[in-house]
Amino acid sequence: MVTGGEATGGGVAGGDTDRRAYLTEHLDAVRSRLLDACRAADRDPSGVTLLPVTKFFPASDVAILRDLGCREFGESREQDAAPKVTALREAPGDDVRWHMIGHLQRNKARAVAQWAYAVHSVDSLRLVDALQRGVDRAREDGVRDTDLEVYVQVSLDGDTHRGGVDRGELDAVADAVAQASGLTLAGLMAVPPLESDPDAAFADLAGLHQWLLRSHPSATGLSAGMTGDLEEAVRHGSTCVRVGTAILGPRPVTSP
Repeated sequence: MVTGGEATGGGVAGGDTDRRAYLTEHLDAVRSRLLDACRAADRDPSGVTLLPVTKFFPASDVAILRDLGCREFGESREQDAAPKVTALREAPGDDVRWHMIGHLQRNKARAVAQWAYAVHSVDSLRLVDALQRGVDRAREDGVRDTDLEVYVQVSLDGDTHRGGVDRGELDAVADAVAQASGLTLAGLMAVPPLESDPDAAFADLAGLHQWLLRSHPSATGLSAGMTGDLEEAVRHGSTCVRVGTAILGPRPVTSP
């Protein structure tokens, strides 16, 4: 169960009064935090996107957040995201953009290319190739008419088993994205290493981003910062903070 209301079911309709009140209160609080962070960093708040991370939560929560003005959402597993995408597409006036933020296996690339506006977790040349082929097929099938925005995920500590390309391979993966048909290099994404200082980690990421911009000046996106460290991320140039718990509450218990 999720604090503040039930988080089960997959339809768009519904969402009890308590759940709507919970999401309204917590979304307002995060928006205030983000505004304060932008002011402290002397940044224009319009330059930082708040991306609610709705993984493990139902389509009804997405619908409530959409009613509250959110238009972009993050998901981490294709099999969980696809039913929500379908449900929201069937809702009147759908104008939602979906971001794939979790680790993406190559065998899921074709499916993700059917619905994702952006993928934040590209970390290999083979995944770049799989996404290019997925976008080509989606266009052939008539379900996509835009490029896929791609963030290259970089490992800040060199432990690529936790996701992210080693910094020594960053240029090669970024170049491959930029050259691929159907893909647009949006920028970089990273998660601070476990038990690291977020401020130092995001400063490191900002330096890597400046390096990338020398060869790819249009790759201005920096996907960084979550519930516990969005202020530090904004201070170091994040253009997209990915916030789940602070908006939606503790993750619901899921079956193994």
